[in-house]
Amino acid sequence: MSIVWLIIVGAAAGFLATRLMRVEADIWTTMAIGIAGALIGGVVLRALLAVMGIAAGFVGALLGALLLVWFWQRYKSR
Repeated sequence: MSIVWLIIVGAAAGFLATRLMRVEADIWTTMAIGIAGALIGGVVLRALLAVMGIAAGFVGALLGALLLVWFWQRYKSR
């Protein structure tokens, strides 16, 4: 998966993740969370991508973004 595709998918996943977890964040934070989540999800779920195809890349990006939003919420207030 190219880096440009990870950025696009990551931005969408970050938007969806922040909405699912009801986090109010600016656009840059949302995009950064999504892109980092896409990179994490892309690495962790590479085997799933090989089995299920392109949909697994989005699932991995979303799960990675959800994980980062959870960490961000948990440790931002401290």
